[in-house]
Amino acid sequence: MGRKSPYPEEFGKDAVALYRAAAGKRTYAAVAADLGIIAESLRTWVRKDEAQATPAGRDGSVSATEEPARL
Repeated sequence: MGRKSPYPEEFGKDAVALYRAAAGKRTYAAVAADLGIIAESLRTWVRKDEAQATPAGRDGSVSATEEPARL
């Protein structure tokens, strides 16, 4: 799991955009097959992108250490 991807970062971003453009009409496997990659790579990139899109605390939740300060 600690291996660096053999694909350029831009390729991963484009693959994620292609998957999202399908708007749920295509599976990871279908999009990955078109790109010549395995579905797990695409799934990992999508999850990573989602995690980066929602920084900690941005979803409205407050951590246990932030709660006393908030009060």
